[in-house]
Amino acid sequence: MATRKKDSDPRGGTTGASQRQLRVGEIIRHAIADILSAGGVHDPALEGHIITVPEVRMSPDLKLATIYVMPLGGRGLAEVVAALDRNKKFLRGEVAHRVNLKFAPDLRFRVDERFDEAERIEKLLRTPAVQKDLKTDSDQD
Repeated sequence: MATRKKDSDPRGGTTGASQRQLRVGEIIRHAIADILSAGGVHDPALEGHIITVPEVRMSPDLKLATIYVMPLGGRGLAEVVAALDRNKKFLRGEVAHRVNLKFAPDLRFRVDERFDEAERIEKLLRTPAVQKDLKTDSDQD
């Protein structure tokens, strides 16, 4: 008898993160955001940057946290991610003190690209072809 993974559906896709992964991710997101907003990381590359942490995704075993970050205004993306990577050992220790988990997860920092995607969609919606389609739809109502 074949067994299937907990996070997969019968069609072979994934159903998304479990409630536990989402809850732990949100707790870690708050911890990282608190550390960064309090200036807990002393790195010259992070000085002068306000960093947003919109999402943290946890692996199913909760041993890996992928932290999506975006500096305010999008300035110095690569520099900020590199500085966070340099300080991930310190941040992992701080997360371990603030979050009650059996294991402190390894931290992985990534640039959050949702803002770019939202801007791309906004530009598409403002194109003349889309505006024309929207106008004809409203005329029919």
